[in-house]
Amino acid sequence: MRERTVPSERTRSREELQSLESAEGLSGSPVIVPQTAGPEVTRALPFRAYATVVLITALAYAVHYLPFVPFRIMADHGLRRPVSASTLAILIGVIARSFNLAPASVLLECKRLVKRFMPVLIVLTGAGLDLAQMAVIGPKALAITVTCIIVSCVVALYVGRIFGVWTQTAILIGAGTAICGTSAIVAAAPLINAEDEDITLAVGTVNILGLLLMFCFPLLGSMMKLSDEAFGVWAGTSIHAVPQVVAAGFAFSERAGSLATLVKLVRVTLLAPFLIVMALLYARHANQGTKNLHVRLSGIVPPFLWGFLALAAISTAQMLPTLHFHLAPWIPDGIRTFEIPVASLLVECGNVLLTVVMTALGLEVSLRTMASVGRPALLTGFFACLTLCLCSLMMIRLIL
Repeated sequence: MRERTVPSERTRSREELQSLESAEGLSGSPVIVPQTAGPEVTRALPFRAYATVVLITALAYAVHYLPFVPFRIMADHGLRRPVSASTLAILIGVIARSFNLAPASVLLECKRLVKRFMPVLIVLTGAGLDLAQMAVIGPKALAITVTCIIVSCVVALYVGRIFGVWTQTAILIGAGTAICGTSAIVAAAPLINAEDEDITLAVGTVNILGLLLMFCFPLLGSMMKLSDEAFGVWAGTSIHAVPQVVAAGFAFSERAGSLATLVKLVRVTLLAPFLIVMALLYARHANQGTKNLHVRLSGIVPPFLWGFLALAAISTAQMLPTLHFHLAPWIPDGIRTFEIPVASLLVECGNVLLTVVMTALGLEVSLRTMASVGRPALLTGFFACLTLCLCSLMMIRLIL
């Protein structure tokens, strides 16, 4: 698998190199690379960059709420919107960059935006977790989930090596396939010193394959005559993002949809131990040639991950309050009194921040670079996804 320790291994224009500034500033020591003389890019005013990002983010939400398929799917179990705003944001950002709608100075400010917001985004992810759910689905379904996570990560890493995918990209594809798509990729990226391009490739790959599975799974489940229980576990352990799992599960049956959602939420909950194990393994791999190495866990796991774990624990204990509002008497009765659960508020803030970060990442991406390296990443994701689906199905047949 190709490493990126030598700059000559990526021969590209100066414009392309601007898109590869990494999010590794979130943890670890900076790597100083000698710079050659060249014209300097003037830094944009933050307001201009933020205005561009906000505009694209708003456009992504507008498309997300379009009232027709595939953005809006209506069924007996309720309304579903399987195409997330974050996926649309990174796509619109890439298109805007391709048509030179954002100057280079704005792109540089987008890199700084990603580095500032990424830690906050990861911490907020913990507000939507309930660690107690791991005990609900039963030991068999939990064993299938854990096994599938391990298998998909290992396959992504080794298949990525075969196709020449960069190490960090392969790890992120494995994380997104194994756990919960974009959220897992964003949370794992700073722990392995991943570059912004790694994140973009992994997010694009995982979301394309996740949408494909969402549409194919109900048909495949019917063809194989799976029971509601079997299909629910299969969808919950195999499809990448939560909205995709919900849409596919309820498209099969209401019982399958409920079970698929529960299994998927347990899979998301496993993000916390997954990140710690991944950080430890990556640190060990990065220092495998060092003798008498003594690494403290606090030196491996950055502060924002501890914040993520702390907020997940608080959410699990249901210690986040609900805010009750009683407005003035002259306010109409329908809106005078209302309440806002803090947990739901934090989750929604995290979703919006995720869309903002995905917009900034999309603006950094050069399609010319994506075209040269995207196919190996997509093949890596495909084989990891295929292996995950087959492993889950086989274990369901054997032990469920």
